[in-house]
Amino acid sequence: MNNKPSVLWRWRFWMSLSLPVLIVAIVFMASAFSNIHKKTYSLEKYGTAPETIYSPITIENEKETDRQMREALQSVEDRYSVSKTITEERIEKVDEIFEVVKEVGRDKEPQENFMDQTSEIQSLISEDLAESLPVELFRPLLSAEEAELNEAREMLVSALRGSFEGGIRSTDLAGQKRSLELKIEYSSIPESLQQVVTDIGSYALVENALYDAGETDAARKEAISNVDPNMIRSGEVIVEEGATISSDIYDELMLTGLLDEKKNLLPLLGLGVLTVLLALVFYYETSRAVKADELNRQHVYVLTAISIFMILMMKGFGLFVTVGQPLYYCMPVATGVMLIKLLCHERMAIVMSLIYAVMAMVLMNGQLSGPVNGTAGAYILVTQLAAIFFLIQTKDRLSIIRASSAVAVTNICMVLFFLFVSFEKYSWVDVFIYSGYGLAGAFIAGVLTLGLLPFIETWFGILSDNKLLTLASPNQPLLRKLLMEAPGTYHHSIMVANLSEAACESIGANGLLARVGAYYHDLGKTKEPHYFIENQMKMRNPHDFLDPEQSADIIIRHPEEGAKLLEKEKLPKEIIDIAKQHHGTTLLKYFYYQAQEERAHVSEGDYRYPGPKPQSKEAAVVCVCDSVEAAVRSLGEPTEEKIKKIVHSIIEDRLLDGQFDESDLTFKEVNQMEHAICETLQGIFHSRIQYPEAKTVVKEAK
Repeated sequence: MNNKPSVLWRWRFWMSLSLPVLIVAIVFMASAFSNIHKKTYSLEKYGTAPETIYSPITIENEKETDRQMREALQSVEDRYSVSKTITEERIEKVDEIFEVVKEVGRDKEPQENFMDQTSEIQSLISEDLAESLPVELFRPLLSAEEAELNEAREMLVSALRGSFEGGIRSTDLAGQKRSLELKIEYSSIPESLQQVVTDIGSYALVENALYDAGETDAARKEAISNVDPNMIRSGEVIVEEGATISSDIYDELMLTGLLDEKKNLLPLLGLGVLTVLLALVFYYETSRAVKADELNRQHVYVLTAISIFMILMMKGFGLFVTVGQPLYYCMPVATGVMLIKLLCHERMAIVMSLIYAVMAMVLMNGQLSGPVNGTAGAYILVTQLAAIFFLIQTKDRLSIIRASSAVAVTNICMVLFFLFVSFEKYSWVDVFIYSGYGLAGAFIAGVLTLGLLPFIETWFGILSDNKLLTLASPNQPLLRKLLMEAPGTYHHSIMVANLSEAACESIGANGLLARVGAYYHDLGKTKEPHYFIENQMKMRNPHDFLDPEQSADIIIRHPEEGAKLLEKEKLPKEIIDIAKQHHGTTLLKYFYYQAQEERAHVSEGDYRYPGPKPQSKEAAVVCVCDSVEAAVRSLGEPTEEKIKKIVHSIIEDRLLDGQFDESDLTFKEVNQMEHAICETLQGIFHSRIQYPEAKTVVKEAK
C-alpha cells in the first residue's frame, strides 16, 4: 500500500515530462524530414529540366576523372636524354678529318700524286671514317688553303654543336641535315668546299637524343597526380531550370541518385537517432531541474512552446538558405535562450542553446539531403551563448536591450570571421550586407524577447523577475488600496518585505518573490482594517467589545480574504499561495488563552488558522518575518539581545509547531535565516541619540 502512491507519482512525473519532450521531437522530425529526404526526378536525356536541380551530396564523378587522366597521359610526350658522349664522339670525328687533311696536305704535290695522298689519309683516319667516307671526298680539302680549312672546320663544328645541344631524335635527323645544308650554303665557306663540308656534316649528324623510360614514366605519373578528382559538390547546380539535359548532365543526375526511385531509409534513420539523442538530453535536464526545484511544470510547458517556436523559425529561414545566401545570419535565434533565461533558468538556457544549434545544422542545410551546415550551427551557438552571457540583470528590462547590443557585436564578429577564412571571394559590399544581417538578427531578437515576454508570462502563469518588479510598483491598484484603507498594514508589509528578502537571499531562495509576496500577504486586512492593531490609531480596540470566538474568526479570515482578492485580480499563484499560507496552521494564542480564562472547555482547532502550512521556502520565511516584525515593533526598547531572543523564540515556536514540515527548509537554512533576520532588524532598530524634549529646548532658549 505504501509503494503505490510513489509508483503513481513517478508515473505521472514521467508522463508530464515525456509528453512535452515527445511533442518537440515530433515537430523537429517533421520539420527536418525535407532536409534529409532526397527528392528524385523522372527525366529523360535531351529533355528539359523542370526546375533548378542541386546536387544533394558530394561525390566523385569517376567517369569524368578517368577521362581527364587519359587526356593528361596523352598530353605527356616521351622523354629523351641528350647523350653528350655521342656529341663529343661525332665532333671528334670531324676534327679528326680536318687534322688528317692538314697533316697530309702540308707537303702538297702535283695533282698526279692524289692517289698517294688519299692512301695516306686512309691509313691515318680511323676505320669507321674510312668505311663511311668516299676517297673522292678528300680531294677538295687537299686542294684548299689552310685558312679555308680552318673556316670550314669552325663553321661545321659550331653548326653541329647547335644541332646536338637540342637533341636529335631519329625522326628529326632528316630535318637537321637539311638545316645544316642550308647553313653551309649561306655561309662564307668557298663554294668548292661547301659540298664536302655538307657531306661531312651529314655523316657526323646522328641521333643523340635517346628515349628515357624512367623520365617518361615519372612525367606520366606527375601528370596523373595533377589531375584533381572531378567532384560534384553538395549544393552545386547540376542543371538550371529550362536547360536541356545533355548526356553528361544525365550521368551526373544518375550518379547523385536523383534519378533513383528507390527510397533510402538510412538518412531517416540517422535523423531518428539524432532526434532521440536530443530528446534524451532535453528530458534529462528538465527532470533534473524539476527535481531540484529549479523548474516546475509550467516552466516545462514554456520550454516546449519556445522550442517549437525556435524549430519553426529555423525551418522558415532554412527554406530560403542556399549555398550563396546565408540568411541564418539575420535569424533572431537569441530570442529563445533569452526567454528561457528570463522565465526559467540559466543552465537550461545553455543546454537548449546546444540543442538548437544542433537542430540548426540540419534545418539550415539548404534543403540538401545528407550534409549538415556546420557554419550555421557554430554561428547560432555562439550567438545564443553571447545572449546568455550578456543578459546579466534579469530584473531589468533594459538588460535585454544591452544584451541585444552585445549580441549584435558578436554576430558581426562571427560573420567577419566566416567571410575572411572562406576560400570564396567576397566584395566589401557583401561584407557590409552580411554584417547588416547579423545586426538585424540581434535587434529583432531583442524586440521579440520584449514583446513575447509578457504574453508568455500571462499564458503560462510564469512568474518572472520582470513580472515581480511590475507587481512591486507602489502604483499597483491593490497596493494603493492597502495604503489607503490600511496604512498601518501597508507599513507593516513593507517591513516584512525587507526582512523576507534578506532572509531568502541568505538561504538561496527567491528574495524578490518573498518581497513581493510580503507586500500582498496581508491584503485581506483591508476587509476590516480597524480590527488589526497596526491600523488602530487614536481609537479603542474593537475587540474589547467582542467575544474571543468572534475576534478570532475575524483575524483568522484575513489570509483567505486576501487570497480571494488576489485571485480576483488574477495575480500569480505564487503570490496567492504566500498570502494564504503566511500563517500556516498556527494558533491564535491571545484569543485562545482569553477564551480559556472565560470557559473551561475550549477547542484549540477553533483558534488555529486553516492553513495550509507554508509549501515553499519563501512562504515559510514570510510566515516567520510577519510574526517577528510585529513582535519586535511591540518592544519598547528593542536592544540587540531582545531582538535575538524574540526572533529565536518565534522560529523555535514555528519549528516545534510543525509549520516548516512542508516547506523543504533544512535546519541549516533555518539558522541562516535567523541570523539574517537579526542582522536586518538590528540595522532597522539601531541605537539612536536621546535628544532632550522640545519644551526643555524652548525653555533653555529663553
